[in-house]
Amino acid sequence: MPRSFLLALGLTTLLSAACSQAQSDQTNNSETAPTEKQKGKKGKKSKGDKNKGEKAVAGLEKIATLDGNIRESSGLAHGGRPGTYYTHSDAGNPPVLYLFDEQGKLLGERELPVTNVDWESLAEDNQGNVYVVDAGNNNNSRRDLVVYRVKPQQPDKVDKISFRYADQKEFPPTKEDRNFDCEASLWHAGKLYLFTKDRAQQSTSKVYTLTAQPGSQTAQLLTELSVSGEVTGADLSPDNRHLALVGREMLYLYEGNDLAGALKATVKTVSLKGAGQTEGVLFLDNNTLLISTEQGSLYRYKL
Repeated sequence: MPRSFLLALGLTTLLSAACSQAQSDQTNNSETAPTEKQKGKKGKKSKGDKNKGEKAVAGLEKIATLDGNIRESSGLAHGGRPGTYYTHSDAGNPPVLYLFDEQGKLLGERELPVTNVDWESLAEDNQGNVYVVDAGNNNNSRRDLVVYRVKPQQPDKVDKISFRYADQKEFPPTKEDRNFDCEASLWHAGKLYLFTKDRAQQSTSKVYTLTAQPGSQTAQLLTELSVSGEVTGADLSPDNRHLALVGREMLYLYEGNDLAGALKATVKTVSLKGAGQTEGVLFLDNNTLLISTEQGSLYRYKL
C-alpha cells in the first residue's frame, strides 16, 4: 500500500477522534456548567431550596407545598368548603388571607382594610368568623395589640378587639421577663385563648383569655403551661378533648375531658425535627392535624 495513502488515512483518523472528543467535551460542559441566569443566582437560595433540609419525621406525612405566592404561613383556619383552608403571612407582608386547598393551590385572596403589623395567628368560631391575631411582639414593647374579627366572604367588614395584658407593666419588660409575644390562639365557647411565646426562658407559655367581642379589653391570665420551647400555633379538637400546640419543630399534645382539663394535663412532646419552622396547626378531625411551616410545607399528622 502506498506510504502516502497510509499517512492520509492516519491523519483522517486523528482528525475524526479530535472532533469526537470536542463534541463530547461540549456536551458535558453544557450539562454541567451553569448558565448565565444560573450564575446570577449564585449564593442565593431559590424557593426550591427552602425545604432542602427537611427529613422524614415519624407520624408526619407531607401532603403538599404551598403556592409560592403564599409566603411564610403563620396560622391556619378552615375555609368555607371542605378541603380548603386560610393562612396568612406575618410582619412586612400584605394584610391578606390566602385560601388554598390540600394540594397547596392558591384559590383566592381576601384583603382586609387593616394593617399587618405582625399577624401571627388565626382562630375561628362556630359562626363563620375568623380571628386574625395581630399580636406578634418580638421586643415585648407593643401597645397596639389587636385581634380582627372577620367573615372572609365579607373582608371589608372587620371588627376590632384591642387589648393589653393584665400583668404587663413595662414596655418592654426586663429581658428575663419577656413573655408577652403571642403567636398562637384558639376560640372556644365565646372566648379567645392566647398562648405566649416565651422569648426569655423558653420554658413557659402563658395562657390569656379575651371575650370574642369588639372593643378594648384586658387579657386575663388564666394559667401557665410548662413548655420547653417557643409556642407558635394552637388548636382544639372538635370534641374539645385534645389541645395541640406547635413550636419550632415541636408538637405539644394535651388531653382532657374538655379544654379546662386539657390545660391541666401532662404534656406529651413530639419532636418534629427536620420538618421546618412549624407555625400553623389545625385539627381536621378529632385525631388528625394539619401543620404548616414558614417554608411552605404542609403536613398531616395522626395522633
